[in-house]
Amino acid sequence: MKHTSHEVDNGLADRAVLVSLVTSEDKRRSGMNPEQSLAELVNLAETAGVEVLTTMTQNRESVDNKWFIGKGKVEELRAISDELGATTAIFDQELSGAQVRNLEEALDLKIIDRTQLILDIFAQRAKTREGILQVELAQHSYLLPRLSGHGKNLSRLGGGIGTRGPGESKLETDRRHIRDRISDLKHALEEVVRHRQLHRERRKKSGAVQVALVGYTNAGKSTLLRQMTDADVYVENQLFATLDPTSRTLELPSGKEIILTDTVGFIQNLPHDLVAAFRATLEEVCEADLVLHVVDSSSPTRNEQMAVVEEVLGTLGAAGKPTLVVYNKKDLCPPEGRLLLPDGGDSLVVSAYEEADLDKLRQTIQDRLAGDTRTFVIPAERGDLIALVYRTGEVKEQDVDGDQMVLTVELNKQDFEKHMRTLEPFIASTT
Repeated sequence: MKHTSHEVDNGLADRAVLVSLVTSEDKRRSGMNPEQSLAELVNLAETAGVEVLTTMTQNRESVDNKWFIGKGKVEELRAISDELGATTAIFDQELSGAQVRNLEEALDLKIIDRTQLILDIFAQRAKTREGILQVELAQHSYLLPRLSGHGKNLSRLGGGIGTRGPGESKLETDRRHIRDRISDLKHALEEVVRHRQLHRERRKKSGAVQVALVGYTNAGKSTLLRQMTDADVYVENQLFATLDPTSRTLELPSGKEIILTDTVGFIQNLPHDLVAAFRATLEEVCEADLVLHVVDSSSPTRNEQMAVVEEVLGTLGAAGKPTLVVYNKKDLCPPEGRLLLPDGGDSLVVSAYEEADLDKLRQTIQDRLAGDTRTFVIPAERGDLIALVYRTGEVKEQDVDGDQMVLTVELNKQDFEKHMRTLEPFIASTT
């Protein structure tokens, strides 16, 4: 086992030792390696306001069913925690209720796992009613099967990580009350989902084109949204700075306006309960005409982070959406690394702080949304069809031929597909 010190002084914050177990199966599995995962856990803990005292790693053939880590390592963890004055141990993997209870009794510490830590950060970040409901539902769903394992967590004084969101008084109630609360939350969220669906349908009827920003947490999505649309969104160099989706109007070079939506960042091992609770929000991606997958090009784990995002998009049913990969933060990427980034086609290398790059991104979005140029010949009295053509693309030329309007249009692919049955009979030619 090895441990590394981190000097942080956060006053009355949780003082934590971070623990990672690396099993033989973990070593065989592809994806982010254990060292990178532990470094991310440090970042998560600090985002939650925790003072990280040290990190510890144990290599072991398999998980210990009782203690998660080996019994001897539990004693070593207790000695280090006593020496450093730790109040909390945070594990990089998910623990069972029994493991939490056994570790609490052996260590006399608050025990938190990666899932609970992420849920806690979401509880801090949630601002809208929908976000608060979603986080509370995810926390209750996580805690329900673990109630017997969290007695000491909930009775400890001082609150801190693991106690935000639903609140201690609710979490100490029995399973029946927790289930009732979960049922209430689901009903409340169904109402929110119904309103969201109405908004979506209204946007579709108005012919609004939607582009969704997705990416690993801290990839720079919110910065791009702000720089491209002058949106007054919260931007901070920390994990999950954005929780609630934000939509803003973006004007393309042609003058056409589209809706650009920022979504919550993804992370490896994103808790299942959280994905389920946030499904309504994340489904904005499924409704999008184009997905911008924003990548932190300067991250050493760039490829692994991209794989995580693609996996989550797959679970949402959005894997086949038209996608543009935006390699962001090129200004932070070493020159030799920048040369390796694909730039062109379905990818673009940018800095959110360079106006020329933002112009190129706007033009690329316009090109990706644009379709063929078609000429429509429509009876002049059919104002409804003429208006529909204007909503379906950019009218380049307009002429009158007797009692007919001749419109040459650069079509938007998605919009044209929605109205193709209505408009196809009026197509004169394809250029």
